[in-house]
Amino acid sequence: MSPRIVSLLPAATEIVCALGGEAWLVGRSHECDFPAGVLSRPICSRSRIEVSGSSRDIDNNVKQTLRDGLSLFEVDVERLNQIKPTLILTQAQCEVCAVSLAEVEAALAEQVGSRPHVVSLSPNCLNDVLEDIRRVAAVLEVVERGETLVKELRTRLTHLSQKVLNPTTLDDAARPRPSVVCIEWIEPPMTAGNWVPELVEIAGGENRLSKRGLHSPWLEWSDLVAENPDAIVFMPCGWSIARARTELHWITDRPEWSSLRAVRAGRVFVADGHHYFNRPGPRLIDSAEILAEILHPDRCCFGHQETGWQPLK
Repeated sequence: MSPRIVSLLPAATEIVCALGGEAWLVGRSHECDFPAGVLSRPICSRSRIEVSGSSRDIDNNVKQTLRDGLSLFEVDVERLNQIKPTLILTQAQCEVCAVSLAEVEAALAEQVGSRPHVVSLSPNCLNDVLEDIRRVAAVLEVVERGETLVKELRTRLTHLSQKVLNPTTLDDAARPRPSVVCIEWIEPPMTAGNWVPELVEIAGGENRLSKRGLHSPWLEWSDLVAENPDAIVFMPCGWSIARARTELHWITDRPEWSSLRAVRAGRVFVADGHHYFNRPGPRLIDSAEILAEILHPDRCCFGHQETGWQPLK
């Protein structure tokens, strides 16, 4: 019998579909929107906070909700009982980003009749993401597909590294790696941690102000000024390029902004964090390609410009 899957995590939804299991999805979170075919699935979660405000408003709402001891998301127990899943995919990596394991366990305690098996993903670095693909493949009993997918993704990463790290001319060999700061939240500012520092390194840059495998840290403006990186990439969590652009004034209106090396050189970029960098699934490889296009436009063109990233201009 085929599994009946509810995915409460966008990255998990993408993993299931990449493994050939889209037909097994019977429910999704309110944030799962790729591939397009999943949009027809019933929504099984909702946000408890208003997410249409400014980055400062959202941050204040998140902090207040957590201070009140509430989860940021709510699982629709009635809907789960209607669709009777046998497997629920969720996460324990970030209580702000998606429905948590604790929230799912609370929902199951309210008697979800189908007694689904729960698999919680908790990646902190790129290798964890690839291992999660294997975990999901094992649960779905498509182990061979999982190994094939992981091999394909690793091959793409190797190809990318070869393009950006193997110098083809003496000028390339003498050129230092550009220093990069990736900004994951705008007000208050936060740099991108976890797997993003690895993606920067794979793409031929030197990541600054965050560390591989650690959660994204808050950013002091003075630290950004002192670091004065060669390139800055905005990738706000959960936001499209268009929405991110409406919030950049929090940073670009600061008097020191125009003096930064990246700004003077025209090396400030806005990326689609929602569909790429913030989702620990197969499209993190696309995210590495995006960074390679940004950092090495003379050597890399994977077709992501405009849709995946844009220069700030």
